[in-house]
Amino acid sequence: EIYQCDWSSDVCSSDLGAQGHGAGRVEPQAQLPTQQSTGAGADTNGDHGLHNGVIVPDFDMNADAHSSPLAPSVLVLGAGMVGVSCAWALRMRGHHVMLVDAQVPGSGTSGGNAGVLAGSSLIPLNNPKLLRQWPALADNRSPKLRYNPSYVLGHAPRLAQFLWRGRRSSFEQTVPALHALIGRSRELHRQWMQWAGCEHLRSDLGWLMLFRTPQAQAGSQWTCELYSQYGIAHQSLTGEQLLDLEPALKPGVFHSGLWIQDASSVRHPTTLVQAYAQAFVQAGGTYQQAQLTRLEPVAGAWRVHTDQGTMSAPQVVLALGPWSETFLAPLGVHVPLIQERGQHMELTPAGAHRLSRPIHDTAAAYVLSPMAHAYRLTTGVELNHQLAPLSDPAQDQMQQALRAAGESLDWNTSPHPTPWLGSRPTLPDARPMVGESSRHRGLWLALGHQHIGLSTGPASGELLAQLFSGQAPQIDPTPFSPKRWGC
Repeated sequence: EIYQCDWSSDVCSSDLGAQGHGAGRVEPQAQLPTQQSTGAGADTNGDHGLHNGVIVPDFDMNADAHSSPLAPSVLVLGAGMVGVSCAWALRMRGHHVMLVDAQVPGSGTSGGNAGVLAGSSLIPLNNPKLLRQWPALADNRSPKLRYNPSYVLGHAPRLAQFLWRGRRSSFEQTVPALHALIGRSRELHRQWMQWAGCEHLRSDLGWLMLFRTPQAQAGSQWTCELYSQYGIAHQSLTGEQLLDLEPALKPGVFHSGLWIQDASSVRHPTTLVQAYAQAFVQAGGTYQQAQLTRLEPVAGAWRVHTDQGTMSAPQVVLALGPWSETFLAPLGVHVPLIQERGQHMELTPAGAHRLSRPIHDTAAAYVLSPMAHAYRLTTGVELNHQLAPLSDPAQDQMQQALRAAGESLDWNTSPHPTPWLGSRPTLPDARPMVGESSRHRGLWLALGHQHIGLSTGPASGELLAQLFSGQAPQIDPTPFSPKRWGC
């Protein structure tokens, strides 16, 4: 039985009586065990549920609550997959955590993705092939990439760094780092889904990369070699084999495909994030829904200003995705984020067969994923200002994707004709930033997860919590250090 938060409430904790204590207070549902030596603010006197130095949630809603509320030792700002993962991983290690966001968990960028958890995501957009493809992308007509010229000019140094970091020497540093982060996240997802009671959201049927021509298939040889190097299970398929595996696909459209077997998919990303958030709350964490306005250091602590008042804690984790730069710049922390915007649209399945796994049409640059009640069609990248209205090139990009998807399989008109639009925050080296800021003591950063926050969130949260708690990290933190960008 999973504790169900009332996300319409301003405050959600395992004892809802904690609402009366106001922002910045925590009333854990039960005294939880941790290892004997962790970071500041950790519980130290529990006696059950300990597994490899972390709390294993037992979801005992009948356990006695603490007799008095406890102030949080850390505030986690941002309740997407990354922020929720940080909050839960910190709480597992006994820290008193308050998670803060203006929206309900998982309803921002984390809710808008294609729901793919894939080892194949270790290849970033800025790879050695990008420079060779650039002339075909620069005309602003490709379904893979659209851009606002004013954004490109205004962010030219960052984008130049992005291209430069696609050279082979940098790529060979990024790929193993992402491989480690994605691989550990897959392990944690399986564990956390079991703990949170949401394993039914996951499918382990892999996903498909589809090629419309023999030339496109031949061009995937480099990708397949990389997958083999990193042990990512995959299988090449003929057009006939594709139709046997996915009879929902229309005959004659795709010449061949690549079945990425080392992959899972999630039928509703927002529900997954909320299940993790509920588990965090049930483990004694607190969720505060409030609009963040400002972050400032005050007398050795951190004060967060919101529309619900102020709250403070000795340490703060900033996991605000594309909004991170807004809150960090006033602190003199300049994060070189690139806003890669994307859209999705929900389509009603039609025809005798339904798609059973996500597909990626490599020519049309869309991903189509079977969700709980619909197909989700996601587009390629648009480089544009985060809050800019939907541009004409981006609208054309979605129309291209809809036309191509209509060639591929049957679907009915979308019940929601206005597409979802969001930004995917990317750093020039395509690696997220996870760790304590080199500019401010007690300021922890977990941001820049580009397109793969769902695939890398749990391990990012675990890594941050291990560094925060003085534990030996499960993976090498060096490639993700904020220091590499002077942050």
